[in-house]
Amino acid sequence: MKITVINGCEKKGVTYRLKEAFLDSFRNDAEITEFYLPRDCPNFCAGCTVCFRGNQHLCKDAVYVQKIEKALLEADLLVFTSPAYVFHTTGAMKAMLDHFGYRWMPHRPAKEMFGKRAVIITQCLGAGAKSTAKDIHDSLSWWGVSYIKTCSFKLMSEIDWNKLPDKKKNEMTGKLKSLASRMRTINYTKPAHTNIKVKAKFMAVRMLQQSLGKQDPGYTDYKYWHENGWTENVRPWKR
Repeated sequence: MKITVINGCEKKGVTYRLKEAFLDSFRNDAEITEFYLPRDCPNFCAGCTVCFRGNQHLCKDAVYVQKIEKALLEADLLVFTSPAYVFHTTGAMKAMLDHFGYRWMPHRPAKEMFGKRAVIITQCLGAGAKSTAKDIHDSLSWWGVSYIKTCSFKLMSEIDWNKLPDKKKNEMTGKLKSLASRMRTINYTKPAHTNIKVKAKFMAVRMLQQSLGKQDPGYTDYKYWHENGWTENVRPWKR
């Protein structure tokens, strides 16, 4: 089993401890690849659109982005973690997700993503954990991922792990260990079901691509969809 983890910050604080609690039961029999942001994807998307025009390998940050994409596509389970920064995900996580705009469904989604499973772990001081998770969830869903589990936590009065009450730490880690236990029972040789929401997005974009193709058969995204057979009867999901 392969797990790819995207950490929204490099700090080994509360979010890190929560992520470690989730991964603990996988460590003996899973290959875990981790990326820490911004270290492993340090630059902002410049909006040059070279990826949208058909060659993501010409991106100025391709050396970082393509390494991450390879790990995402090869993984059986994706794990995204982020503390809440002003009600949203970290700037480093947002910057990385921006680099994958070309993999959103209206452009050139990777068919492998439609069978993926993902876990999002967020925490905040007071409020913002759910909106932080949504920032990540939006990209995952538009990449084609349906099976997404979210664990969001409120700390309320303290952000130092060592100062948190044991009851609070046990409550949070217990929830994550329980989720990990359930995730371990999954047969990852079978792709996850693609839900109706993701299928609806796909079909709406399919109609858009058909329309764009009539106007310009050489349009990059249409050519990609047409070559995959998606403008006809082929679908990227198996279940």
